[in-house]
Amino acid sequence: MPVPAALLPDAGFGPTRRRLLETLKRRGTVTLHEVSAELGLSRETLREHVQALAAEGLVARAGTRRHGPGRPEVLYGVTPRADALFPQRESQVLADLAAQLLARGHGEELKRFFAQRAARRLRAGRARLSGLRGRRRLEEVARILSEEGYMAEVVDGTLRLAHCPLMGVVAVTRLPCRAELGMVEALLGRRLRRIDYLPEGGSSCSYRTRRAPARR
Repeated sequence: MPVPAALLPDAGFGPTRRRLLETLKRRGTVTLHEVSAELGLSRETLREHVQALAAEGLVARAGTRRHGPGRPEVLYGVTPRADALFPQRESQVLADLAAQLLARGHGEELKRFFAQRAARRLRAGRARLSGLRGRRRLEEVARILSEEGYMAEVVDGTLRLAHCPLMGVVAVTRLPCRAELGMVEALLGRRLRRIDYLPEGGSSCSYRTRRAPARR
């Protein structure tokens, strides 16, 4: 029985590259000879697709293997970057865990977890902000948040986060929002006023700075 397609539907690949990535993911590492037989495509055609995927950092060489006499053939496999193209369930699992902790009366422990997580990132962020002031500081904070998946940018002095990588948990509890906001305020040294909010149907989580410095 054929294995159902696993690559995310919006990954943006044509059918051949989609099947090639799925085959590499299932098999671990394969040669062009092996995948050619499985997909019914010539090695020349597959080589072109492999090279294109390698240029995007999605496929890499992973050693060699012999198929009878002659030179060994190159093994190919997907890279860690390609893993993001396949369904991930971490957010849902974390949301389920948060819901169970809250249901069992462990809300304070969950609050401490997010506070301690924010504190660790705050220390690392402050090292990057040394000597930065004003808009340069705000833009560097946006870069830090973007590296964590928030798709942050500064628009007309407003800090705008177009994506929330913790939305699954936020649907259960707003504790992550409070911890994240406290961290960002501490990085900026200013209080923030929220003007848009993803959990309430907004197009982003957006904030403007207040004049009064943040208390920390």
